[in-house]
Amino acid sequence: MNGKIIQSSRISIFIFVIASLILLDRVGSRLWELPTPIERLELYLVDAALRLRGTQTPSAPIVIVTIDDNSLNYTGYHWPWPRTYLAEIINALNNAGARVIGFDVMLFGSDPDPAGDQALAEAFENAGNVVAVMNIFRSANTETLELPITPYPEVLADMGIAGILADNDAIIRSVQAYDHSAYDDRVYFNWAFEITQAYLGVDPPQSPALDHLVFNSKIVPLQNGRLSVNFNGPPETFTYYPAFQVALGDYPAETFKNKIVLIGATSVTLQDIYPVPFSTLKRMPGVEITANVVDTILSGDYIDIPSPAVRGLILIFTAIFAWLISRRRLPGKAIIIMFGSMVVYGLIWFFLFTQRQWQFELAAPELMLLLGILVPSFDEALNQELEKRRLQKLFGQFVSPEIVSQLIKTPDILSLHKRANLTILFSDIRNFTNLSEKLTPDEVVGMLNPYLDVMTKVVHKHGGTVDKYIGDAIVAFFGEPVPHPDHAIRAVRTAMEMRVELNKLRKVWLEEGRFDGVFDIGIGIHSGDVFVGMIGSLQRLNYTVIGDAVNTAARLQDQTKFHAWPILISGQVYNIVKDEIAAEFVEERLFKGKQEPIRIYKVLGIE
Repeated sequence: MNGKIIQSSRISIFIFVIASLILLDRVGSRLWELPTPIERLELYLVDAALRLRGTQTPSAPIVIVTIDDNSLNYTGYHWPWPRTYLAEIINALNNAGARVIGFDVMLFGSDPDPAGDQALAEAFENAGNVVAVMNIFRSANTETLELPITPYPEVLADMGIAGILADNDAIIRSVQAYDHSAYDDRVYFNWAFEITQAYLGVDPPQSPALDHLVFNSKIVPLQNGRLSVNFNGPPETFTYYPAFQVALGDYPAETFKNKIVLIGATSVTLQDIYPVPFSTLKRMPGVEITANVVDTILSGDYIDIPSPAVRGLILIFTAIFAWLISRRRLPGKAIIIMFGSMVVYGLIWFFLFTQRQWQFELAAPELMLLLGILVPSFDEALNQELEKRRLQKLFGQFVSPEIVSQLIKTPDILSLHKRANLTILFSDIRNFTNLSEKLTPDEVVGMLNPYLDVMTKVVHKHGGTVDKYIGDAIVAFFGEPVPHPDHAIRAVRTAMEMRVELNKLRKVWLEEGRFDGVFDIGIGIHSGDVFVGMIGSLQRLNYTVIGDAVNTAARLQDQTKFHAWPILISGQVYNIVKDEIAAEFVEERLFKGKQEPIRIYKVLGIE
């Protein structure tokens, strides 16, 4: 029965945690438009994996002509540069044999010098391979299509959207693959596709959808229209060439021949820099992000993120596996299996991500595997708490709250089963049967309950344990479950205080006019070896003592009637406490079933 309850609790805990993780992972970010803790951890782990993989040499022949601080200072021009000067750079690259030129400079307004637009348009036309950027802006109910001004659209090889997209933590990991303009009912693709198309001489992208598009006869995986960027490394992984030196002709033609040349701003003052997975402090220029996108497309090393359904199945599978781990009874093996599983899954994930570009979830499954040890630990803590409460309820009937607190600290309840030398106290009300016959049932209860309550408190006060109530009789013992070397004197002092408290009760009852004051008790005390522990059935257990010493204490209590003395102790008790109490020898008596007589003493008081 108990096993079924424990198993049920573990299943309930797992269901609750799985539901919480899925809710947090799938719904949280949509409700608050912020990354959930799991999403933040997932993004951090992906970035860490890229850094651990290290910088890779770009597979495509891509170089960057930088509009950097040196170029701005050398030319002395304010930004934006005169388009006649930009035309010089385009002509220099065309003369060097650049295969495709990506022009990441806005051409949405006219140059102050009309000759500047004419010169740049002629440079574009002569090159015949220039791809530029355009934008689509949207407000509440308005769409604005920003295209290069006339005459540039007629002389450009193509143009596309830039679409650099930041995740919720402000780090760039993807770009917008395409956008559909309602203005002219046309789909505009990211200009990285247009650059790659011009370089390969293939058809433009086709069949755009939220999860994929087709380019160069290959399926390009997308995530809600986003293309994940497989970054080669931190900023300046691609080779930089300052624009002013290109215009001066400082580089040989082989530097740019048959290459993809991207022109863009790298100066911090032009504010076209972004944090990326490899570097959040030293930010990457937008033109180099485009270089990484082009290299991703040309290499075909697309990062493929499974659908939410697949991610959910992985989470459920790891949850089932974690549950199987939690069922192991040996915590050491469960911990080894759990950590081993986490390491194996992490290594598989790292290999698939860095070598196959499959970006499965890592954080949530690892957390779920961690539950393989956390849930049993929580479950064990819960069961221990329930066991503590059960012990509190059980022992609270017999011993004081202070002793119960010490018992709860006992690691193994079986350690309570032992043979020990204890002192037994047996107390009984004189002529209770005759007394109860003169009272109504309510009066009997009204007398007996206060009496037992007061006497029990006295036993607890001196560190004793109430074994049981036998009608009006009280059986208590001293020395366990909390060991007290002076258990004998504790029992004697308890007996004497019980007499004091009884007198107080009788006085109250007389003042209230209840009963007739004829109420007395006899107490027998004996020390000896007994068995102490949990005795009973599965349905009911009692913490009790068993042994001849218990019977001897009961016989001594019977002798209080014969000798007309309220407290009698055995010779065994007297030998222990004789230096602390005043006592008088009564007799030696051979009790039934005993082979040696018991010396009996009257307790007179404390020395």
